[in-house]
Amino acid sequence: MSKQKVSVWDARTWQTYKRLLGYTKRYRTAGIVAIVGMIIDPACLSLFTGMLKPLIDRLFIDKDPYNIFWMPIWIIAIFAVRGVASYCTDYGIAYVGRNVVQAMRIDVFAAYLRLPATFFAKEPSGQQISRITYTSEQVAAASADSLKVAITEGLTVIGMLCVMLYWSPYLAMALLVLVPCVVVIVTVISRRYRKISKRIQGNMGTVTSAVEEAVAANREVRIYGGQTREGDRFAEIAERQRRLNLKVSATSAASSATIQTVGAMALATLVFLGTRPDIINTVTPGVFTAVLTAMGGMLPSLKRLAGIQASLQKGVTAAEDLFEIIDTPAEIDTGTEDLVRTKGDIRFENVHLVYERNNHVALRGVDLICQPGTVTALVGRSGSGKSSLVSLLPRFYQATEGRILVDGRDYSQYTLPSLRRQIAWVGQNVVLFDDTVAANIAYGEMAGASEADITAAAKAANAMEFIERLPEGLNTQIGQGGNSLSGGQRQRIAIARAILKNAPILVLDEATSALDTESERLIQDALTRLMRDRTTLVIAHRLSTIEHADQIAVMDQGRIVELGTHRELLDKGGQYSALHRMQFHEQAAS
Repeated sequence: MSKQKVSVWDARTWQTYKRLLGYTKRYRTAGIVAIVGMIIDPACLSLFTGMLKPLIDRLFIDKDPYNIFWMPIWIIAIFAVRGVASYCTDYGIAYVGRNVVQAMRIDVFAAYLRLPATFFAKEPSGQQISRITYTSEQVAAASADSLKVAITEGLTVIGMLCVMLYWSPYLAMALLVLVPCVVVIVTVISRRYRKISKRIQGNMGTVTSAVEEAVAANREVRIYGGQTREGDRFAEIAERQRRLNLKVSATSAASSATIQTVGAMALATLVFLGTRPDIINTVTPGVFTAVLTAMGGMLPSLKRLAGIQASLQKGVTAAEDLFEIIDTPAEIDTGTEDLVRTKGDIRFENVHLVYERNNHVALRGVDLICQPGTVTALVGRSGSGKSSLVSLLPRFYQATEGRILVDGRDYSQYTLPSLRRQIAWVGQNVVLFDDTVAANIAYGEMAGASEADITAAAKAANAMEFIERLPEGLNTQIGQGGNSLSGGQRQRIAIARAILKNAPILVLDEATSALDTESERLIQDALTRLMRDRTTLVIAHRLSTIEHADQIAVMDQGRIVELGTHRELLDKGGQYSALHRMQFHEQAAS
């Protein structure tokens, strides 16, 4: 690595660390108390080390009665003050560190909530979870723990150096052996720690992803006998993590052993200097003991100072990753006008969409008009562009070319929140939260809805018939993802949520697929009520559910290849007719 690269790298590290320390300013009082403790602690230790000269010379050589009486009291007082300072330091640093981690977790989570859909498509969810659970935890080491070691041990080294210089500048020359070696060691291991820390950070996200996938797909793993494969895959990832952590430990051990060896050489140099014939008669036992103890006390501090590189580099690397997410621009919102309530007039004009992550062309010049209060069904093979088209409506993605009009105006003129308030969404994969039934129906901006309104929405969705049988009715906890409910029950709660929102535009993304006949009948009945007087876009898998749609758009390879009513498309004898015959034969055969 060139000198230029190293200096730029160091500058970036320093900028990251400065920004990280900016989080500690919010907890200034606790930080000041901790810093005062950090100063008093090494000062007391240095004071005691400096007292070794009078302790030995006046007590054991001069047998001075004054020092014999007061010395034990001074020692107790010094270490009592040091104990209080140590407590203030440890608690203050823990307080600041925990609060910094919490603040960064909140900031990263807030960033996740405002980032565009394209971000979540680029990166595994395990990596995103790992930032909150693991990466943010590493920040405490850099923002608080390393600062404590740096100040406390740094001041200890300075204090011990002052003791050595005060009692014997000549003997302090032994430090000329120690200091240059320590500087070289710290520089070398700092670079190595940083390199390894980045790899550990990335691999930890892989560990989280592997666990998340195996747990989420636990049924498929068992049914298809995938335990061995998943076990081997996780063992390989865990082995990689183990090797990386061992590299950190090996680097730390080598650093500690080297400093210890160099320290021994410095101590040997001290003894050599103190026993020269022209010196040995001028140095008292107290002076030699004080200087020797000061150098001995300096060595553990130097070892810890070298050791903080591991946690410091981990923390700074973690902070860089978190700041990168925090600094990622939010989803684009160029809208300046609030859309109060749309009439539901939607027009797609020559709409193209290319996904940035893989340059996949999803839509190729789609033209479609959805009149207010009508039902438009989108059908076609998987990958034909149906979901991509409806995903443009709430601006989850930006059209690459063309425009979308709502009430005759380019919908990019409307602010995102106001546009999305016009849309209710019921998907195939229902998303419920670990909360009560009522909280899942009255979710988000609808949280202030009355129990009567929630009950009415649940009744309209044909959901009250099973909600009333739950232990606490609407106040029943449904577990993570609604895992205590059946698929049909979860779907009806999602429909109740859409009914309560009462939005003028409705998107149904294969909302009745993979359900039993009874559930489908109840849900179809609820959807019929939900679609009334709304502009509805339906992605349909079962063509029997869209026979009464005002228009059906048949999509293929990102284009609308046929458009008309159910009867018109059947009479045309094209792709829709072929799909209809295929499903009819499948149903007849079953």
